[in-house]
Amino acid sequence: MRMRIVYAILISVWTILLVRIYYLSIKSNEYYEEIAQNNAIKTELIAPVRGQVFDIKGNPLAVNRLGFSVSLKPHLRKDDKTLKDEIEALASTFTDLNSTKLIKNYLKSDSPYNQEFVEVVEFIDYDAMLPHFAKLSLRPNLLIKPASKRHYPYDYLASHVIGYVGRANQKDIQTDELTKLTNYTGRSGIERFYNSVLQGASGERKTKVTALNQEIEEIYYKGATSQDIKLTLDLELQKFVTEAFGKDAGAVVVMSLKDGAILAAGSFPEYNLNPFVTGISQKEWDEIIKDLDKPFTNKLVNALYPPGSVVKMAMGMAFFNSGKIDPTTKIMCDPYFELGGRKFRNWKNYGYENMTIVEAIKESCDTYFYRGAYKVGIDDISPVLEKFGFGVKSGIDLPNEYIGVVPSKEWKRTKTKEPWYQGDTLNTSIGQGSFLVTPVQVARDTAIFATGLDVTPHFLHSIDENVTKWGVRDILSDKEKANLAYVRKGMYQTANIFGGTGFRALSSANIRLGAKTGTAQVVGISQTDKNRINENDMKYYERSHAWITTYGPVEEPAFVVTAMVEHGGHGGSAAGPIVAKIYNKLIELGYIDKKYLKKK
Repeated sequence: MRMRIVYAILISVWTILLVRIYYLSIKSNEYYEEIAQNNAIKTELIAPVRGQVFDIKGNPLAVNRLGFSVSLKPHLRKDDKTLKDEIEALASTFTDLNSTKLIKNYLKSDSPYNQEFVEVVEFIDYDAMLPHFAKLSLRPNLLIKPASKRHYPYDYLASHVIGYVGRANQKDIQTDELTKLTNYTGRSGIERFYNSVLQGASGERKTKVTALNQEIEEIYYKGATSQDIKLTLDLELQKFVTEAFGKDAGAVVVMSLKDGAILAAGSFPEYNLNPFVTGISQKEWDEIIKDLDKPFTNKLVNALYPPGSVVKMAMGMAFFNSGKIDPTTKIMCDPYFELGGRKFRNWKNYGYENMTIVEAIKESCDTYFYRGAYKVGIDDISPVLEKFGFGVKSGIDLPNEYIGVVPSKEWKRTKTKEPWYQGDTLNTSIGQGSFLVTPVQVARDTAIFATGLDVTPHFLHSIDENVTKWGVRDILSDKEKANLAYVRKGMYQTANIFGGTGFRALSSANIRLGAKTGTAQVVGISQTDKNRINENDMKYYERSHAWITTYGPVEEPAFVVTAMVEHGGHGGSAAGPIVAKIYNKLIELGYIDKKYLKKK
């Protein structure tokens, strides 16, 4: 019995030893062979070159300048003569480089575990490097590699639409690992919205290397890929719009009614995109941020304004939808509407006249809309305003589009914890009070009245010549479609009949337009003031914003042009001439057929 136990122990021990020997000689060999293979084969990811951005005619809006980056051999110490010699060689060759900064960047990026060359100069222009390339390439401690840098050929032009790229930070890298390779990511505008398209996909290169990391043989290569995009913008029209707007602050949208393609758009003032690629100084940043005209804000989608009277078309449709007022109903237009001891005044000293929606839109009569809104009520108004594009996103391909505010009982209760008053309804009826919109929302709203169809405002035309389809949507009921004719007639008379609020300002347009002007107050005016103060007598930043939104030609609507001039005073006089010039340019460029020209 004892011998059996001894034999069992011996057999167990030998079994364990044999299993261990098998593991060490066979299984672990596969493991260590894999490690050795990984040590012998070096895998390098290849950064893609960012896709370029073009206008509809192929003109470059965002491109990549070719050049070189410069890296230094790792593990050079701060007091190492080699490090100082190499830095001095670079600084003496390219006088705009700072030796102290280069050394600091090198020491910050180098580490005992790093076996790769350390980049010290991110970009040197191709023409600047070329005369010195051969000489610098002979220095064994320097590595010169091809590089690219984002460049915006037109500096300020369409800056809020195109946007810019900036250096990737840790948060960017955690969200998108490719930015660790490219070092850059889209920060605003199209560059940000279509960042995943423009940045492309990385490539891969595998090589056999020695224990000293010297390459012996390339065994695999897959190139990086990227995609170019073409926008609906027309560079020539964009330049014209910028010149026409001049030094005023505000926004312009020129949009096709066919599918919502935006041919030109500006948020003014604009800013130079190129300094942001590598980073601007604190002083430059402070100057931009402290500018009262807010050049860094994309006013197309990231600024909110009271719409003023440009909301009156949608307000009229809300009246009709309620069933309490129809397009032929006549409502008193008089100097003021009194409610609760407060006088809600008209924008000018009218007499006493009964008006339909046509005359009320033409002359922008406030008291027509006060009385109508009082009768209909906010519960029947707010949903219709949202249907016509207010208080909701338009879907435009720009980042962080603001929704705005369509006032309602629920909104006020949630926002302010206060009850809704009839006075709130009256203020909403003329686009004042808490009502806030973006210029793009106003353009979309106008598009619905021009054609009866809803569009998605957009800038993207195609990706690598693959055209993106943007459709239109039929969102109106039969009743609403029937009532469009009355609103359009009012918009026609606004622009083409004497007494219309846009008649004088749009008289220089060479085609007939449908239009609505708007004057949106920035500061309230006391009810004790019998007469409205003249805008020119007010402090500049207290003057009203000037709106005008249009479509044309009226015979066959093809385009919407919406303009908003901050602190411009009256919409027609301030923004109207700009819009008229834009339509004339559309005719000149062939976008509008000359058969629609006014007969003289």
